[in-house]
Amino acid sequence: MWPVAPKHGRKASAYAAAVAEEQVLIERGEVAVMFRRVADEQTAIARGMAEVEAAVGLRGRKYYGAFDDDGEEYRVCVQLRESDDPEAFGLEVGTLPGGSYARVRLSGEPPAVYGLIAPAFRRLCERPDRDRSRPGIEYYRRRDTIDLLLPVVRDAGGRPGKTWTTGRGAE
Repeated sequence: MWPVAPKHGRKASAYAAAVAEEQVLIERGEVAVMFRRVADEQTAIARGMAEVEAAVGLRGRKYYGAFDDDGEEYRVCVQLRESDDPEAFGLEVGTLPGGSYARVRLSGEPPAVYGLIAPAFRRLCERPDRDRSRPGIEYYRRRDTIDLLLPVVRDAGGRPGKTWTTGRGAE
């Protein structure tokens, strides 16, 4: 079970220290992946991760989590290799979209670091330049380091764009 970061008290300051850097804007290429769909809730995600890791293995693999705004589905993803047989693993094939992302890097020992994901993503999602047409991504860089990636819109000059919601929709 992934613990939840506390909201008050001394341990809340430890949460802030676990976020290794402020938000930075990055560009990412597309990533071909194999994935398993699970419910977007902790127990199902943990079970799905364990199942994919058991089928594919950990060594030398790049793991991701991807989710949309609806909060109903989470995709446990692993980067696809030419030699992989997704059907034999019982996995689907897809692509994590490239483009501009706001990144926050979390670090800490598992399983405690997993409890930092949801609150950090909630803060990321407050950005006015958020691109809702692409999924949010968790990139598991190492056992103790996770990059949270929120897709953002850029204007024609490559600067962060602004998407504001009004009573008439996005402008």
